[in-house]
Amino acid sequence: MSRMVFCRKYKQELEGLNTPPYPGAKGQDIYDHISKKAWDEWIKEQTMLINEKHLNMMNAEHRKFLQEQMDKFFMGADYEKAQGYVPTKG
Repeated sequence: MSRMVFCRKYKQELEGLNTPPYPGAKGQDIYDHISKKAWDEWIKEQTMLINEKHLNMMNAEHRKFLQEQMDKFFMGADYEKAQGYVPTKG
């Protein structure tokens, strides 16, 4: 049986992640409050941001920017989106 969490992004009970995605308190918070669906969607958004903005994950400022966008994404707030990206319908 899948582990269920009350997803912060979708405000409903959904399947949770199998393991925390990061070490420490941030990873535990995501594990406890973010659904697998929301996490998978964030990974796609993150990839587009990294590629479009040429972010270097060795750069602390770039990691901080991405962290801020992730927090906004999971809270349902406006976050930086890849320019020119048009989501598909359906």
